[in-house]
Amino acid sequence: MPDGFSAGDTAFVLVSAALVMVMTPGLAFFYGGMVRAKSTLNMLAMSFLSLGIVSVLWVLYGYSLSFGPDAGAGLIGNLDFLGMHGVGLTDLAGTIPVTAFSAFQLMFAIITPALISGAVADRAKFTAWGLFVALWVTVVYFPVAHWVFFFDGGNGGWLGDRNGVIDFAGGTAVHINAGVAGLALCLVLGRRIGFRKDPMRPHSLPLVMLGSGLLWFGWFGFNAGSALAANGVAAMALINTQVATGAALIGWLVYEKLRHGAFTTLGAASGAVAGLVAITPACGSVSPLGAVAIGLVAGAACAAAISLKYRFGFDDSLDVVGVHAVGGAIGSLLVGLFATGTVGQTAEGLFYGGGFAQLGKQAMGVAVVAVYSFVLSWLLAKAIDVTIGFRVSEEVEVAGIDQAEHAESAYDFSALGSGLGRSFAAPAPAPAAVPAEPAEPAEPATGVAVAAKSTEKTEVDAR
Repeated sequence: MPDGFSAGDTAFVLVSAALVMVMTPGLAFFYGGMVRAKSTLNMLAMSFLSLGIVSVLWVLYGYSLSFGPDAGAGLIGNLDFLGMHGVGLTDLAGTIPVTAFSAFQLMFAIITPALISGAVADRAKFTAWGLFVALWVTVVYFPVAHWVFFFDGGNGGWLGDRNGVIDFAGGTAVHINAGVAGLALCLVLGRRIGFRKDPMRPHSLPLVMLGSGLLWFGWFGFNAGSALAANGVAAMALINTQVATGAALIGWLVYEKLRHGAFTTLGAASGAVAGLVAITPACGSVSPLGAVAIGLVAGAACAAAISLKYRFGFDDSLDVVGVHAVGGAIGSLLVGLFATGTVGQTAEGLFYGGGFAQLGKQAMGVAVVAVYSFVLSWLLAKAIDVTIGFRVSEEVEVAGIDQAEHAESAYDFSALGSGLGRSFAAPAPAPAAVPAEPAEPAEPATGVAVAAKSTEKTEVDAR
């Protein structure tokens, strides 16, 4: 290997890439537990399809568009690396092989469109979703990744390298990008049948908790790995990730208890994800105390933000907007307040003597990515909808998308009525007839927060 190569840094980045890959199955479980049982497999499959499509496109042209030499004004990479042509085994990106860097960034590209899928749970055609993923990463993710992540001594991406927007691991390129795209898609596809009327509770909270745990675990690779070296910045990013996530979990639960009267496991899982999202852009520029502050703010703010879909009438099924768009924006903006100038990046935030300059840059980055992602995502979704149709039929949606799209179901209950059980026990006597109790009113479908029954009627009326 050439001079400057570090086996330790390379091993660290390769392990980090594997951790980020695990986040996509973790996301599949997280989303899969939050939907109704009849949509479980479809939700899992939407994330797994991203693993397939984006991996292939990355090699064909995605890496070149994202990290190829700038084609002009910091907007997009050129086509020098089509098919990974010209990327040799001994070429280095810092102290690691370019191939290791490419593999690490590929995992970011995979999970970003998978995050969007939660916004359109229960109602998107699988073929249309696959087409959207392919088009979206091409015209939205790859250019934005170039803007934010490509550094070339001032000649790289126009947001990160040329204008000093700090996004250590993807608050804008990943989370705001995906969250705003989710908003565009749920506006194009419309509301689910029964939205705000039928109970749409998560069918498996243990699955949700498992998914959030895998996301938390993999996120250490996501954030610490973005240092691209086994050094002090990576260590600080890791501790910041942990404490911000814990603080956000607490912030969400406290809000939930005060607002709805209960601490829910769904709230704990969602709060953790909100903290992970918010600390992503900031983990390489703030202190652990700053990370705690970011986590607390994000946990409470994202818990409050999920009710926006009822106020404005859009059906964001699993609260992608409330968690990822809002959480990503909070984390990105708070860099402008809490950046110390002594961690990894040298810019100082308002609270550390830097004035409003960095806050202004962060606000510009948030606004530019949000507008670009929303407009392009809406146009892509609308084009797909008017050509091949993006939404399944009403009959399919009511019966369950798993059988129609995948010819499978997540759970097989047929054995419960088989002769196997009857061979071991006599049939139980029929229960005596009892007067029917009045049915409980249906809970509003929040997708993330489960309101206490004592506050349901008030909240539904308010909406």
